[in-house]
Amino acid sequence: MLGTGYLGATHAVCMASLGFDVLGLDVDPAKIARLSNGEVPFYEPGLEPLLRKTLASGRLRFTTSYEEVAEFGDVHFLCVGTPQKDNEYAADLDYVYTAVTTLAPLLTRPCTFAGKSTVPVGTAERIASRIAASAPAGDDVEVVWNPEFLREGFAVDDTLHPDRLVFGVDSQRGEQAMREAFAPVIAGGTPVVVTDLATAQLVKVAANAFLATKISFINAMAEVCEATHADVTKLSEALSHDSRIGGRFLHAGLGFGGGCLPKDIRAFMARAGELGVDQALTFLTEVDAINLRRRARMVDLARELLDDTMAHRRIAILGAAFKPNSDDIRDSPALDVATRLHHAGADVVVYDPAAMDNARIRYPDLTYAASTLEAAHGAHLVLLLTEWLEFREADPAVLAEVVAAPNIVDGRNALDPDRWRAAGWTYRALGRP
Repeated sequence: MLGTGYLGATHAVCMASLGFDVLGLDVDPAKIARLSNGEVPFYEPGLEPLLRKTLASGRLRFTTSYEEVAEFGDVHFLCVGTPQKDNEYAADLDYVYTAVTTLAPLLTRPCTFAGKSTVPVGTAERIASRIAASAPAGDDVEVVWNPEFLREGFAVDDTLHPDRLVFGVDSQRGEQAMREAFAPVIAGGTPVVVTDLATAQLVKVAANAFLATKISFINAMAEVCEATHADVTKLSEALSHDSRIGGRFLHAGLGFGGGCLPKDIRAFMARAGELGVDQALTFLTEVDAINLRRRARMVDLARELLDDTMAHRRIAILGAAFKPNSDDIRDSPALDVATRLHHAGADVVVYDPAAMDNARIRYPDLTYAASTLEAAHGAHLVLLLTEWLEFREADPAVLAEVVAAPNIVDGRNALDPDRWRAAGWTYRALGRP
């Protein structure tokens, strides 16, 4: 595994659990040391026990040596990050090409180079050219593309029991290598889609673009519902019974964030522009804009409940991670809103069950609490911005005893309005009366 971030570490552990001998590589010695000691450097339910089990089995180990990786691997999975470039929509492929140019001259025997990183279409072909030009093994190195579809919080199950496997290949040899690498998963009944390199690279970004569009659609409906005093949760429920639409990702709220959807749809738009088909994806500009408007609307609701007075008002922010069951704060809507309120003069206090350490590092100017009750103590307003189970099950009567004023905005439509109002709270939510 080239790269031991979220994707690489999870894939390494799960492949070892399936019985393969796995070597994970990273240029960060501290990360390698933690993984080698059985510590996962991020929050993912179920991964750390599996890491320790596979380490103890001897099937999994980690290194910082490309030489060791080249000697070891029959299949090299590229799992490095492709973040958004500064001040651009395009993907930054520096990590991708650094891994390729470092490893390729060391490949002296037949092997498969399998890309999993989310990249602009055409990247795999460029990688294949670079490897063919610089690898001593030459044409004996087969380049394939195997996009990942992990959901943070469910990554172990998504790796061991995916809903599909996609193999982008140029030859029967490449397909066979992938079928051997995923034999235990395929034996479990997972569907396999074999395609060309270009299509395989498009699958992940197309999937993310569709999901982002569905989320922004229901959030656009939430804007209409607010203008008409309709209820977006009932609208969503009615739509979900239509088998052509379905209910997944049709839940209105604060919108999407994280390290995939926002940067992937922007990189998709950038690549479409390079290819001269930018008009095909202009709708994604509005998808992105709708998503960002939800954050501004949350700030507006906070102002309304505080009579447009932020100074010396304490606001409890419940949630820092971009989604529950994760400590990932990349493009976190919760922390975006928290920062906007802080800059508006409010006394903002944040609590999250898993993402506190990451939030403190990235947002040191915010104040942090050790529990829901501590965050809510003396608050004039509570904002639920990440729908952790702990927050959904919070007792409104207990919280009412510690706040300065019982005002709450449910940014994820995760609470029962009647229950909170019965406990004396002024309840507001995005897209609801």
